[in-house]
Amino acid sequence: MKKSLLVSILAATALTAPIAQADTLRLLTWGGYAPEDVIAKFEAETGHTVEVTTSNNEEMIAKLRATNGGGFDLAQPSQDRITSAQEEFGIYKPIDMSRVSADLFIPSMLSATADNTTYEGDVYGLPHVWGTSGLVVNTAMAPDVTDYMDLCGEAVAGKVSYRLKRPTLIGFAYSMGLDPFSAYGDTDAYQGILDQVEATLTECKSNVKTYWDGGDEIKNLLRSGEVVASMAWDTGGWQLNADNADITFVAPKAGALGWIDTFVLPARGRADDAAYDWINFVMQPEIAAMITNTAGNFTAAVDGDAGVSAELKARYQGSFDQAAIDNIKWYPPVPAGLEALEGATLDRINAAK
Repeated sequence: MKKSLLVSILAATALTAPIAQADTLRLLTWGGYAPEDVIAKFEAETGHTVEVTTSNNEEMIAKLRATNGGGFDLAQPSQDRITSAQEEFGIYKPIDMSRVSADLFIPSMLSATADNTTYEGDVYGLPHVWGTSGLVVNTAMAPDVTDYMDLCGEAVAGKVSYRLKRPTLIGFAYSMGLDPFSAYGDTDAYQGILDQVEATLTECKSNVKTYWDGGDEIKNLLRSGEVVASMAWDTGGWQLNADNADITFVAPKAGALGWIDTFVLPARGRADDAAYDWINFVMQPEIAAMITNTAGNFTAAVDGDAGVSAELKARYQGSFDQAAIDNIKWYPPVPAGLEALEGATLDRINAAK
């Protein structure tokens, strides 16, 4: 009788116990960070489905701001776009570290990102993909371009391109011997740096073939030879190098600009289970390598480079010796209001004759 009663209780408990829901993960991310083969494996293993919206930093913040942190369950802004956006708009919710497999992350990157994304005592971001921006150069046609300011040289007049975005302001500032990140806490000092960079970039406009917007655009300009030197991401240079050995990514003398794209939880996301499952899934070494081979950038996964193609590793090593790695300028958190100053500067540069 007792055994029969126990069996009945266990059966009833099984029927009434909460069942893990197979949710749809609405992922707001960058191109290449959620390859189709990775999504297929995730869906097969977890039962969740994935809906991907590709975006960039500015658009991610705008989308989440417009919905008060709704519409998505997981987003991937860069680490410098988290605390200021949280302070201004309250669009994220804290990470529950008890639900994260922390041993999958490179400890130093996990710790650094936690430091840079902590707001009012809570951690809001986890590291995922990292990389740099610097110079992509046709080294046969522009052999002397080794720093940002070289883009203003006579030898490359009319054959230069860069974006009218904040990395251009920051890169040129460093190349001019200034230190923009150290001025983040002083609005007047930062505006002084922007004024100097504005004057330089306004004078440099005659060198610019076009201001590029998308990665495909700048790659096509470099392939055609219309542009021989540019500011761009490391992956773009390495992709071009696969077809033309003369074109590659060059770490500038003043330092490449380093970024880390993160995982954050939008404030009104409704599929946290699927979000944490995705995070823990893609940080597995073999999955991380699949993402690197697609996106071209390395991840913060322990042993995530083990399955990366030998060709990509070789191109990375060709661009970065240890000195260049040590000289990377990592983006710190952007203080609230700073991007408004940068935006006004960029507008003036764009409007200048």
